[in-house]
Amino acid sequence: MNFSSALGPAPPPSPGYDQDFLLWLEDTAAKLKARDFEHLDLEALIEEVGSLGRSQRRELSSRLTRLLEHLLKRLYVTSPQDDRGWEQTIRHQRLELRLLLEDSPSLKGLWVDRLGKAWTEALALVRQDYPDTPFPDEWPFEADLEAMLDRPFWQTPP
Repeated sequence: MNFSSALGPAPPPSPGYDQDFLLWLEDTAAKLKARDFEHLDLEALIEEVGSLGRSQRRELSSRLTRLLEHLLKRLYVTSPQDDRGWEQTIRHQRLELRLLLEDSPSLKGLWVDRLGKAWTEALALVRQDYPDTPFPDEWPFEADLEAMLDRPFWQTPP
């Protein structure tokens, strides 16, 4: 007697991490829920969990850079027709930063370090786009989390 046929059809092989990421995630979640630890692809799971933290830190830096870039444009570039668009981008980045920090409050501890790097990147970008505009070498306002996420700096010049 063929035992494999007596047990029914064999389950389909687990999707490979590199073959179909979404399917691998769903399969891994199902195995974790079922406590089927024996069949987990532990190496891929460890790699993916580690990358989640890197991804959030990268998102914090990216959003801060974009926020500072548009704050600089709104504050120093004379282009009234663009002010509304820059303010919309500022509001959007602030909202996304709030949501990110709400989901991962530990990112607040990286604020000062990431803000300094984001400032350098944002300043380089706007100086390249607007070479005739005099931008400050240092951020002239308070740089604490609350101010950066709430204050309309362009309404009260430095």
